[in-house]
Formats: sequence, structure tokens, C-alpha cells
Amino acid sequence: MAGTVDTKFVKYEVKDRIAYITLNRPEAMNALSQGLLADLNTAFREAGRDDDVLVVILSGEGGRAFSAGMDLKEFSARQAEQAAAGQAPAAIGAGGDGPSGFTSVGRCRKPVIAAIDGYCLAGGFELAIQSDIRVASRKSVFGLPEARRSILAGPGLTQLPRMIPLAEALRIALTGAPISAERALQIGIIQELAADREEVFKVAQGIADEILLGAPLAMQEIKRLVKEGVEMTIPQAEMLREILSAQLAQTEDALEGPRAFAEKRAPNWKMR
Repeated sequence: MAGTVDTKFVKYEVKDRIAYITLNRPEAMNALSQGLLADLNTAFREAGRDDDVLVVILSGEGGRAFSAGMDLKEFSARQAEQAAAGQAPAAIGAGGDGPSGFTSVGRCRKPVIAAIDGYCLAGGFELAIQSDIRVASRKSVFGLPEARRSILAGPGLTQLPRMIPLAEALRIALTGAPISAERALQIGIIQELAADREEVFKVAQGIADEILLGAPLAMQEIKRLVKEGVEMTIPQAEMLREILSAQLAQTEDALEGPRAFAEKRAPNWKMR
């Protein structure tokens, strides 16, 4: 595999135009420490910069957890230090907890597929929420237990209610109780259910391969239009679509797509 970054808590590999980003703290169930969040930001920044990368598959090392959430031991120790220094304690996800690393998944301009196997809780669940497509093994478990620790979740409270029925999002957030992968599929949190870890990656790879059939620049604009457009009125979204479509029409790839179809050959995308 080609493509590497200098990170300790995240693995980064590129193969066949897919970047594989793996949370790599299996001994801590891939808990989101400051170091891991910083590395995650580095990895996604590289994936966004590299024109050879067209799709990202995000997963967790070890087979026990995609991620069990924020590293509360580290966070609690930092709060104690702040209290001893007479400082106001920071909230999770603020300041030193690396919001750029945490939100780098959602900000990635390229399609992101979450390959989930095992516990997917709290901040780990929210990383999955910020991905574009989610595949999970049957043993996977999802939940937002923050309320049981007097913590307000982030994307779990702001993005999840826009993805699934409101009452389902409220039940997950208010009870803090985990839900099964089967239930997550029923209510639309995940898009496909796999038997085990091996099949999760096969399914994620298959989805990535289908995305790779499309024009790269078009894929990026589709993602932008859908994600930004859902927050707009329909007329506003239509206006954004016209702007993005006009820009795309000026590219070489916009000429190549119809030409390749007419010539009955595979298109040669140049991403310009």
C-alpha cells in the first residue's frame, strides 16, 4: 500500500485511490484522546490534499470497538489540573479536546465510509454520524451515554436528529441506552448490516468501488450540495446546485464524461 502519514494513534494507508484511516488505540477501545484526535486531523488533512485519494474508509483497530468515545480518564485528569490552577473546567469537545480533529471527518470533501465493528459509542458514534455512509457488523452497538455523565453530546444532538426520526434521536440521547446494529439499520443510522468484521470491509470496499466509477469532481460537488442543501430551503438549494453545476461544466471532466459514453469506453478523469 502507498501513502503514509507520521501518526502514532491513527493508521493511514492508500490503495487503489482509497485512503484507509484506522483509529489505533485498541487497548483503550480506540478512545478519543487528544493525541488520537490530533492524528485523525492529520490523516484527514492528508486525504483531502492527496489527489490520488478519492474515497476514505474509516474504521477502528482491534475488533472490539470502532470507538468507545472520548477518553474520559484523560479528560477528567485535565479537569482536575484546571481546577487546581483555579481555571474554569473546559467542556468536552472544546479547546484542547481538538475540535478540528473531531470534526475533520465531517469536513472532508471526499466521500467517507465508516466501517464499524464493535462498540460505537459517544464520541465514536459521533465520528460515525459525521461519515457519509455507515456499514456495521451484527455485533456492533451504538449509543450516546453522555447524559449519564452530565455531558452534552455534539453531533449526536445536532446532526443525528436531522438524519433519523426525531423521537428515535431523542430516545437515544435521553436514555443513554445502547441500541443494536439491527435497530440502527431499521431507523437509518447505518446503511448496510454485515455478518462480521471481514464482511464489513468487503461491503465498505464494494461501496467505495461503486463511488470510484463516478467522476471525482462530481462526487465532491454532490456531497457538498447534499450536505449543505439539506440545511437550506429548496430554492436556496436549487440556486447552489446551479452555481456548482456551472462550475463543473467548465472542467475537462465535464467534456470527458459524455465523450467517453459516445465512444463506448471508460472515461479518463483528470480532475480538472
